[in-house]
Amino acid sequence: MKNLRITNLLRISIIVSLCTLLSCSDKKAKQTTSKPNIIYIMSDDHTTQAFGIYGSRLAELSPTPNLDKLAREGMIFDNAFVNNSICVPSRAAIITGQRAQTNGVIDLEGSIVPEKQFLPIEMKKLGYQTAIVGKWHLHHEPAAFDYYQVLPGQGKYYDPEFRVQGEKPWPENTIQTTGHSSDMIMDATLDYLKTKRDPNKPFFLMHHFKAPHDDFEYAPRYEDYMADTFIPEPASLYDIGNHGSEAIRGKNDSLTRIIGSSVSHRNLIRNQAMNIYWNDSTIYKQYRNAKDIGQEELVKWELDVEEKEYTSKVYQDYLKKYLRCVKGVDDNIKRLLDYLEAEGLLENTILVYTGDQGFMLGEHDYIDKRWMYDEAMRMPFFVRYPEKIKAGSRTDAIINNTDFAPTMIELAGGTTPDYMQGKSFKSVLETGIEPSDWQQATYYRYWMHLAHRHQNPAHFGIRTKEHKLIFYYGKYWVDTDDPNAEWNKASWGNDFSHHTPPAWEFYDLTKDPKEMHNAYKDPVYQETIAELKQQLIEMRENLNETDANYPHIQAVIDAHWND
Repeated sequence: MKNLRITNLLRISIIVSLCTLLSCSDKKAKQTTSKPNIIYIMSDDHTTQAFGIYGSRLAELSPTPNLDKLAREGMIFDNAFVNNSICVPSRAAIITGQRAQTNGVIDLEGSIVPEKQFLPIEMKKLGYQTAIVGKWHLHHEPAAFDYYQVLPGQGKYYDPEFRVQGEKPWPENTIQTTGHSSDMIMDATLDYLKTKRDPNKPFFLMHHFKAPHDDFEYAPRYEDYMADTFIPEPASLYDIGNHGSEAIRGKNDSLTRIIGSSVSHRNLIRNQAMNIYWNDSTIYKQYRNAKDIGQEELVKWELDVEEKEYTSKVYQDYLKKYLRCVKGVDDNIKRLLDYLEAEGLLENTILVYTGDQGFMLGEHDYIDKRWMYDEAMRMPFFVRYPEKIKAGSRTDAIINNTDFAPTMIELAGGTTPDYMQGKSFKSVLETGIEPSDWQQATYYRYWMHLAHRHQNPAHFGIRTKEHKLIFYYGKYWVDTDDPNAEWNKASWGNDFSHHTPPAWEFYDLTKDPKEMHNAYKDPVYQETIAELKQQLIEMRENLNETDANYPHIQAVIDAHWND
């Protein structure tokens, strides 16, 4: 009897063990075969200088503790670049996986119709429910998404209105919220995750903050954040050295008074005090027009002691407002991570973070974006997915924003569509190794010549890991010299018909990472420059980015290619 009882106990023990093993195996198989959720988070104008992980002069301030932690749990990209540092073209490249002349968006007036909103279309084919929350800015209804709650255009920082789905035609269905946009956009994302998705299907969610876009209107709770902190200043705020060329400086530095919006009083048309002192009507938005600047005002800029003190004050106020907006983004990221962890979603969700472009934080006495200089061209970019991406990894592989869509599609189990020009870097994420045939350069083009009183001349160029070559052709994409030409003459703050001098710039980034010395005329680099020009020709052809449709620009290129 005793032996029988032992035998039965052994049988029961074996059965329980087998059941447990099968249960665990089934659970493991279920986790392995289930698709990961994907959340793509993008801020507006959040530049790499304003992180801890990118080692800038601001890193010691630790402006992004939550984002830094997220980044260190995955892979950080040091060479992620935008191909046109301005909101709408960048977003168009991300949603289509295509370059400007292929997707049709070269400036802020461009738009993407629903049938060309390729990223959500492809994700739905892979079985994903799709949603976008926050800043959209591509004008047409984001109808390719299953769900949306988006800002109208740029949207407002305080008490933002959102466009939503409903019985009325786009864009008439709206809801009103009360609070700061960063909080309201995260509220909307959390509401979607909690109540508006099918928990039995994987989701693809694009969460787009408005912050820290100008005019840097932060939530009131951050009023004292960094109030007593001295924000480190870039040396080039006061001395630009041999940065630039005649294209942006003019002969005898005369163009510096109207080219490139500034922190200091240097730019007579638009400088940062006009954007950040909201309560002073004598300064705020008191921009000038280029046509009203007399020749007698176009004299070389001199920085005396009084002006240096003024510039420092504006810089400190500018950066504190900007970093307070960044703080709001970072704190809201923690809200999202806390929710995902509490709901058991964190480990099976791919988290991507980026900004739609970089931003100038006083470097070379510049504000805003648009430039091909690294602070404006480089995008923060990192991805967390513990199952496939090693924590603490980092890469210097060159990627650009047309590569984002192909990569997310392949992470979701799909293949890159032939119509996309971007390339998937999924293998870089999963192996940490840059493929032997991976791209070694990226192409950049800024089309909006002298726009919005920021006064950036039109230009294009190539960036490799070691070098950068820029050509300023200095004309609007419409031939404004043609009396029959048509363009949006009511477009705000634009000086499209004013041409600027063509010129080249070359920077050796291995020796001059801050781009302080234009070495285009240096004999040492002539062979390198010739090779980069040849690469430029090939890239422009291969990417459908030539000026065949813009003969007035091509004439400038032909005349100055060998300068």
